[in-house]
Amino acid sequence: MLSTGTARYEPLNIPEAYRSLWELSLPGPWSDVYGAHLTFVASEDFRQTATVVPSLPPVPPGSFEPASAVPQAKDSLRQTALAARKAYVRTLDDANRQILEQKLAEHLTSLLAHASVVAGYHPLGSEISPLLAMEEARAVGRIVAFPCFPDPAKPFRFRAGDPLEPGPFGIMQPKRRAPLVEPDLVFVPLVGIDSRGTRLGRGKGHYDRALGLLRKTGARLIGVGWEMQRLDAEIPQDPWDVPLHGFATPSGVEHYQ
Repeated sequence: MLSTGTARYEPLNIPEAYRSLWELSLPGPWSDVYGAHLTFVASEDFRQTATVVPSLPPVPPGSFEPASAVPQAKDSLRQTALAARKAYVRTLDDANRQILEQKLAEHLTSLLAHASVVAGYHPLGSEISPLLAMEEARAVGRIVAFPCFPDPAKPFRFRAGDPLEPGPFGIMQPKRRAPLVEPDLVFVPLVGIDSRGTRLGRGKGHYDRALGLLRKTGARLIGVGWEMQRLDAEIPQDPWDVPLHGFATPSGVEHYQ
């Protein structure tokens, strides 16, 4: 169960693969079409048809796991979580998805009180949309911003304005001449998150580079996703991972630190 405030999730035990970092591998591209209020073609990092690969043998008790296995374990967890998210979203019809995203927006707008610049993201594929909350933020006088890449090889910056033009990786973004801003509240997309606020992203490091600096300046970093993206398993941490302050879903907000 979950409520707003400091209450904690009771994690959902959806795929057992969450408990085994080696169980499922789902590499490859796929295309998806987003719902009613925004429609675009997007891509995710796996095929529509799952491919099950043999599990690796367990590490014997007392032995040390090779250092090279850690990124592999994280990538396997990422692929499994992506597949689970896509499978979950395919169970939702348009009406139910819109209801859930409206509930998410209500929880996100409750976080606006002490913010002046709110950063969000344009949803990709099976990601939950924060756009209703961004509209509400603008309506109550906040500056809204979205990631904008100058080119695929450079880190993104947050620019004020709506995501009106296509950028790298199939993501819509503000125009490149839009004003640069530094948000004090950031709604962060993710693949999964654990009880420590460790975020599992797409593995490219774009958000880690941006969020590290923002956290140091006092910005609040709130992960956004479907409730089933809260993982039972602890996500392997890399030195560059930036912990989030909370996780918002249609059921409420879980706060970490």
